[in-house]
Amino acid sequence: MNRVGIVYGQGLYALAKDEGLEAEILQQLQVLDKSFQSQPEYIRLLALRNIPKDERLGILTEAFGDKLHIYVLNFLKLLTEKGYIRHFSDCRKAYKEQYNADRGILEVQTLSAVTLTESQKQRLTDKLTTITGKQIELLCRVEPSLLGGILLSYDGKQIDGTVKGRLEVMEKQLKNTVL
Repeated sequence: MNRVGIVYGQGLYALAKDEGLEAEILQQLQVLDKSFQSQPEYIRLLALRNIPKDERLGILTEAFGDKLHIYVLNFLKLLTEKGYIRHFSDCRKAYKEQYNADRGILEVQTLSAVTLTESQKQRLTDKLTTITGKQIELLCRVEPSLLGGILLSYDGKQIDGTVKGRLEVMEKQLKNTVL
């Protein structure tokens, strides 16, 4: 995450918090971020310097004027005016980090060879809640190359309980064994 994302994302969060709109604005930012990631040409359009600024701002008003909270719309316009619209994802991340910090929420990324069942997710959430003392938000992804097990990433830590990870450890140990 870059400095622009942090400064602007936290600024928007402070405004939303003052107004009691943190959850509503976060939800809108997340929907926008997904849309922008699936349609990156939209961000490129808003960043084009050869299109007059007023025209780019008009595009935002036309597309989102009655669909977004005025703070979110004005935030998009501010980023476009300043030439920072390409940092929108970083702004959303900074906003969400502040939101989570204020609520004691810890995002945990899981990577597993197969989709986790609801029961497995619940047991993992309960265990991590006990360990961390925080409310857990699991972000699950599937990566078949792991063969089995699970890889957890949170708070700058990584816990590798995958078959692939164990095999790599064994391989290193065997390479270092003198016969």
